[in-house]
Amino acid sequence: MANVIKLRKGLDVNLKGKASLDIMQTKVAGEYALVPDDFYGMKPKVVVKEGDSVKVGDALFVDKVHPEVKFVSPVSGKVSLVERGERRKVMSVRVEADGRQDAKTFDVKQAPLALLQESGLFGFFRMRPYDVVASPEDKPKAIFVSAFNSMPLAQDFEFVLKGQEQEWQAGLSLLAKIAKVQLGISARQTAAALTGAKDCNITIFDGPAPAGNVGVQINHVDPINKGEVVWTLGAEEVIFIGRLVLTGKVDFTRTIAVAGSEVKTPKYAKVLVGQPVASVLTGQIDSSKSLRIISGNPMVGVRIEQNGFVGAHATEVTVIPNGDDIYEMLGWIAPRCKEFSTSRSYFSWLRPKAEYTLDARIKGGERHMIMSGEYDRVFPMDIYAGYLVKAIIAGDIDRQEALGIYEVAPEDFALAEFVDSSKLELQRIVRQGLDILRKENA
Repeated sequence: MANVIKLRKGLDVNLKGKASLDIMQTKVAGEYALVPDDFYGMKPKVVVKEGDSVKVGDALFVDKVHPEVKFVSPVSGKVSLVERGERRKVMSVRVEADGRQDAKTFDVKQAPLALLQESGLFGFFRMRPYDVVASPEDKPKAIFVSAFNSMPLAQDFEFVLKGQEQEWQAGLSLLAKIAKVQLGISARQTAAALTGAKDCNITIFDGPAPAGNVGVQINHVDPINKGEVVWTLGAEEVIFIGRLVLTGKVDFTRTIAVAGSEVKTPKYAKVLVGQPVASVLTGQIDSSKSLRIISGNPMVGVRIEQNGFVGAHATEVTVIPNGDDIYEMLGWIAPRCKEFSTSRSYFSWLRPKAEYTLDARIKGGERHMIMSGEYDRVFPMDIYAGYLVKAIIAGDIDRQEALGIYEVAPEDFALAEFVDSSKLELQRIVRQGLDILRKENA
């Protein structure tokens, strides 16, 4: 029988614009882009030139440190652009799709780790500590997979899984040949492919966001000590692996949620990694408004422009108001019966099931930290979040280690950042702390 963990700390934010369980028709895109920044922590070396023909699964760039780790094309066609920024940083490698999806065939009988590296799927693994692309030199004590996302407007993986149960199990079985697999599922999920998954240890999590964060699950199931390594992988990326095992070819098709209060008909869409975001938003948004388009969910996603691309790890594209065109008389003094508040400052707390339209405004400037315990109310990990943030700001590495920085990732602080009355960019601060610690331990 699966272990059940009940979480009481956290916060569910009920935002307007949830995707209905329908698949929208999308326009076929011409140009796709693989963005190195989506694979945080690796140094890209481009191995193609503009004009080269590539198949699905052909390498576009590799990791300079571990050149055996490849990052491959999601489509067949010709390399149209190697986009570079300041100091020749690789911003993206773009491929003009030919529409045929000719795919490279891989030998699925080779060692699992070698297969994942050769096919480009190893780049989707992340490691704790540091929350960066995993290193093939490490031997992880476990591979953690979270089969649900509890953030607002997040994808419903149980809906995505329908019809792909065989690929899901094949992916889990391959992972089990590398290390022990820890699968986290929600108490609300009932699909047999989840509750009866084989070759893994299943833990059921019951509680508000961020219960679906893999960092929270690691903290409660098998915490990380200094010197230990665990790998993490997205649930849909397990399906990518299963497709490879069953067919010998890679297929980066995702089913993402197109959601948010500014989307006219929020639904799901089948897209490829790196597909232009315009292919799912054309006719769905009012371009005359000031909008925030996000690759991911509103709490942890990355802001992109309308001519941007779906991120490699993104399971949602969300659109919310920017808020820079809103002017309020009286400001926070007004009753605000339709505004969300975590502190019951507005009468809206009397409507617990109401949906809210939140914009991207910070509503205040950065100020001194007050140790009020507001982080701890939404941070369901055995870590003193406020003290850890202060240790990172102070640059006290010994204190950071003692307070558990090896277990966290920026996304674990998303809700703490949302409720923070000090208006600190906690995710950015934690990212900087992890980067400094990684350099110190290199």
